[in-house]
Amino acid sequence: MSASIQDPAATTETSSIDDPACRLYLISPPVIDLRIFYTQLEQAFDAGDIGCFQLRLKDVSDDIIIGAGETLLPLARDRNIPFLINDNPTLAAAVGADGVHIGQNDASYEEARSLVGPEGIVGMTCHGSRHLAIMAAEKGADYVAFGAFYPTATKQATTTANPEIIRWWCDTTIVQSVAIGGITPENCAPIVSAGANFLAVCGSIWNHDDGPGAAVRAFEAIISHTPRQDPVI
Repeated sequence: MSASIQDPAATTETSSIDDPACRLYLISPPVIDLRIFYTQLEQAFDAGDIGCFQLRLKDVSDDIIIGAGETLLPLARDRNIPFLINDNPTLAAAVGADGVHIGQNDASYEEARSLVGPEGIVGMTCHGSRHLAIMAAEKGADYVAFGAFYPTATKQATTTANPEIIRWWCDTTIVQSVAIGGITPENCAPIVSAGANFLAVCGSIWNHDDGPGAAVRAFEAIISHTPRQDPVI
């Protein structure tokens, strides 16, 4: 396995994703004011255990994405949080990000891996499909993302998933799983219990009434009090 999303107690220089506990995977809003979002991201990072951050900007130029990436990347690097770019491995390489998240209609796994390198992180969207997840793992993906688990306003979800696919995945492989889609502190417990490695969250963080730091703490309170189901052998 290449670089992975890592134990928060580790002190290595390489950002990775390998802790068995469920952690937060933050995704940026599709549109940001960079100066405001810089402060928001700093607050979120400092509020708790963040396993990964994905910069996901939509309908903007490559130059804007690169500029935002170069501005925000040091915040993640200072805290040893993996920093990914959405969709575009070429931009991930240009920014010097830790890796890329690709959908089924984006670059191929092989192209992404060639651009981010053997130590980079490549995560793949698998919707609610066991077949797509197995194919991604066989290719070498560092994690597979399942969803949407709940209705979401962040993007138009064309597929759905339920906690059973997370439980099945935990019983099938050691490749890590990311749950995405409408996840909030109020509804995340079944996904945590099923064994998800990461909760990918966007609107529930940046739109929280008390700010992103409070949102992170609310998630952590649920995660820390939700037992994970024993795997089925």
